[in-house]
Amino acid sequence: MITIGGLTENDRAAWENLFAGYNTFYGRTLAPELVDRAWREFASGERMHALGARVDGELVGIVHFLTHVSTTSADVCYLQDLFTDPGTRGRGVGRALIEAVAGWARARGCARVYWHTQASNTTARRLYDKVALDKGFLQYQIPLGT
Repeated sequence: MITIGGLTENDRAAWENLFAGYNTFYGRTLAPELVDRAWREFASGERMHALGARVDGELVGIVHFLTHVSTTSADVCYLQDLFTDPGTRGRGVGRALIEAVAGWARARGCARVYWHTQASNTTARRLYDKVALDKGFLQYQIPLGT
């Protein structure tokens, strides 16, 4: 059985391991101060939020998200990071985390939840195509060197 809930101080090591796996998947290594900053933000619950998925009491998935204003609707929720332990994939953990974020956002009056993924992330996209609409947008970035 999958349970979804907030993260506690006791989850820090398991969360760091999952977050490192997420960043490794995308070919990056975060500086320790950025990891610490994210954890502090999640603990305060003001700007960024995190939920964890547990199976048999073990943290096996994480999701990070935030809300922001929109010019065309009520506030929207951006699902920034989603990662599940490779050993638990295919058991509904990712879907449960997405549904939990959608419920959180719905309860706060958000108009929608959205996220990005790489086109080559075919494993995740199989799930995403089942739970959300692909609106066909492309992402462009201007790196600012910070």
